[in-house]
Amino acid sequence: MVDDGSGAEIMYSNLYKGLKLGPEDLMPYNSPLMSFDGKVVTPKGQIRLPVQTGPEIVEVDFIVVDTYSPYIAIGARPWLHTLGAVASTLHQKVKFPSEGRVLEIRGWQAMARKCLVVAISHRPRVELSTPVEENS
Repeated sequence: MVDDGSGAEIMYSNLYKGLKLGPEDLMPYNSPLMSFDGKVVTPKGQIRLPVQTGPEIVEVDFIVVDTYSPYIAIGARPWLHTLGAVASTLHQKVKFPSEGRVLEIRGWQAMARKCLVVAISHRPRVELSTPVEENS
């Protein structure tokens, strides 16, 4: 997911583990973050990794978190600025200059909708309290 309103790139633990990275690969990162559901999340650490976008390869500092998300990672302003990219949520595209031309990454609306549905439906179950009987 691309979030041009965020100042931090996030990597979720399922991607981190899928890349076969371990705790020894992380640098310390001690600032808490706020998750989509409003809970405070303590990051596992930070890692700098190369990210290839078309022919461009840029180093990105990801904050690694172990919390639920329908996404595997979130690209944010630092990555967009390094690429010289412009993101359009209306058009579901990211455009960036490369080797004298403009390349684009297109969003996939159907998949974005599925991720939203999963995120909304994955709310923790709330135990309902027993109704209090009124004294008459």
